[in-house]
Amino acid sequence: MNRVSLAVSRAIARVTDSPLGPHQTAVLRIGLALTWLLFLLREYPHRQELYGPDGPWDWDLAAQLVSTNQAFTVLLWSDSRLWFEAVYALAVLAGLLLLLGWRTRTMSVLFMVGVLALQNRSVFMGDGGDNVLHIMAIYLVFTRCGRVWSLDARRARRADEARARGELPRDRVGPALWAVLGSVLLLAFLAGRTDGDWFIPAVLWGVWLALAVWWLVGRLARSGQPRILLDVVANVVHNGALLVIMAEACLIYATAGWYKVQGSRWQDGTAVHYPLHLEYFSPWQGLADLLSANGTMVMLVTYVTVVVQVAFPFTLFNRRVKNVLLTFMIMEHAVIAVVLGLPFFSLAMIAADAVFLPTSFLRRIGALAARAQGRLRSPASRSPAPPPRRPAGLPPGGPAGPAPVTGGVPGART
Repeated sequence: MNRVSLAVSRAIARVTDSPLGPHQTAVLRIGLALTWLLFLLREYPHRQELYGPDGPWDWDLAAQLVSTNQAFTVLLWSDSRLWFEAVYALAVLAGLLLLLGWRTRTMSVLFMVGVLALQNRSVFMGDGGDNVLHIMAIYLVFTRCGRVWSLDARRARRADEARARGELPRDRVGPALWAVLGSVLLLAFLAGRTDGDWFIPAVLWGVWLALAVWWLVGRLARSGQPRILLDVVANVVHNGALLVIMAEACLIYATAGWYKVQGSRWQDGTAVHYPLHLEYFSPWQGLADLLSANGTMVMLVTYVTVVVQVAFPFTLFNRRVKNVLLTFMIMEHAVIAVVLGLPFFSLAMIAADAVFLPTSFLRRIGALAARAQGRLRSPASRSPAPPPRRPAGLPPGGPAGPAPVTGGVPGART
């Protein structure tokens, strides 16, 4: 009984003491934001036809569909072209700032709003990756995805250094951003624009109120207990969202694998052959012909794909097997991106797969990236420091003998 109680207490402490998988959620944040940002930039010349007033799925058709399925999209708040351009620009800006990790909690909400606004406006635009982005953008709001590899992490370190010096760090940007976005949300609520789907408006109000409570506790609480309580709540929400994200990724692969098992083309090993000969999925026809020329190879790829997708959720209990299958799936998505011309679908799936990557591997990648960034940013800091100037009127050796030889300290500022 004591062992059971000890195990339960350890599990509770693990869930509440700290956010699990900070590096994994950071990669998820970077991957989703990069995928969405690249997609918006690539489709910028065609934005009016895809999601704007010049598209075949016009504003009236979208309004009728949204009134039926109760989807959330701010693009239907107005049929003005100026409003569309503003929302599109906001989606690009939110994706960029989320990628950099600036005010990640707020940017994750704006990122979700941008994704839902465009995708729910034109539901027939997408290649499968849009569904992954749609779901993961909502889950990402509940994670503490800016703990590492973000501008927020750097700002937190500087704030801790300021507190260690006895200084009280001030944040004027956060309250201003909170006030502006709260005013917009309040106006939309009073105008009846948030009617229909209740979940997304509830998330928006909940995050807005939570940020206010967090700021007030940090400013007004005399003891550290209220802040500890908020940290525990945030950790529990984060860890729950991370569990849901992992379960969602497993569900995607499991359902895809089991549906493939039921298909006759996947059973006879010819399913991969047909997409390679479709013009829509063949940006490099010569490469597709080369890959489909060997029937045995096509059959092996078909069967291995089904086996890996069906088996992946069960391999989470064995770290080595999981890492092998995870490597294969990431390589497979990279091949799909090039051969079938589905880069954004592959990037979204690779970002979702990143939550299963080992922490040690991600830390090594982060260390290598930081080392490379340091070499690129300060090449002059690695050169030897110049010798001190000799006072006028003294010989080179000075009255005390030869001048000392000094060298630069690696990484020091010059």
